[in-house]
Amino acid sequence: MAKTNAGRFFEDYAVGDVIKHAVPRTVSGGERALYHALYPARHALYSSDEFARASGLPKSPIDDLAAFHVVFGKTVPDVSLNAVANLGYAEGRWLKPVYEGDTLRSESEVIGVKQNSNGKSGVVYVRTCGLNQNDEVVMEYVRWVMVRKGNLDAPAPETVLPELNKVIPADQLVVPEGLDFTGYDFDLAGESHRLGDYEIGETIDHVDGVTIEEAEHMMATRLWQNTAKVHFDNTARPDGTRLIYGGHVISMARALSFNGLANAQMIVGLNGGAHANPCLSGTTVRAWSEVLDKAETSAPGVGAIRLRLVATKGGAPFDLKGEDGKYLPDVLLDLDYWALMPL
Repeated sequence: MAKTNAGRFFEDYAVGDVIKHAVPRTVSGGERALYHALYPARHALYSSDEFARASGLPKSPIDDLAAFHVVFGKTVPDVSLNAVANLGYAEGRWLKPVYEGDTLRSESEVIGVKQNSNGKSGVVYVRTCGLNQNDEVVMEYVRWVMVRKGNLDAPAPETVLPELNKVIPADQLVVPEGLDFTGYDFDLAGESHRLGDYEIGETIDHVDGVTIEEAEHMMATRLWQNTAKVHFDNTARPDGTRLIYGGHVISMARALSFNGLANAQMIVGLNGGAHANPCLSGTTVRAWSEVLDKAETSAPGVGAIRLRLVATKGGAPFDLKGEDGKYLPDVLLDLDYWALMPL
């Protein structure tokens, strides 16, 4: 009997399957330090225990996207080891902050499958939950991924496409217990802009760029225990290149957005997202944002801002799609999310 695991192929998934992913992970200050070494992440709530305490939290959590990467990484051996590409996200919610010492594990349910017309691959939809040591769900999200078939003669499954909300209503966002921005220190945060200073439809060029290095990407992907072959193995892609993990691009773009959105402190909702074009080593990533909506929350001094975050390879800011409705070739990422910001 074989002791090794070649991973699941498209024909191995069925709607209703529940997968308990292996290897729980206890997070520490090391994850924070490495996250800040890999990305120019500077949001104050995730950098300073004292700033977090002044905002009503017991201490600084690890970055919301660092927690996402840990939860995501657990799922890769079971969901996307044989993936062609990770295609999109929806219905993501951060439900509890993750602190140093928390132990995270992941579970996923298959909620949709659709074989591609070429018969060589198909799209798998999963809903993933990240849980802590108390079995509390700290985050949840849906993603869909294109997976190769292992047996090209395997019959196509019945197509099931899940109905997904395009936007998480603002009243369904979860604000961390105790969060209070009434005494918010704008000087320490780095910018003076509060929720009322942003207008729906406003666009922001984040100006800065970062060139993605092969070594940093490999370190990041190992850090998150992401074992997808396309990120490690030059022979896994026909052109002999290693694909940059999409989450690496998300974190880079989010960090770049500090310049103009320094007070969009905590990501609490992920409405949708698409990796529009592949990213390879040597690409210089730039970012721009559009304000899509604003809302108040029940927490004192805390508002919510809905943002479109777009990462590009250097194309003109604010250009997204061509006349044919398809993403322009310079667009890497189109992400729609909710963040918490002082009123």
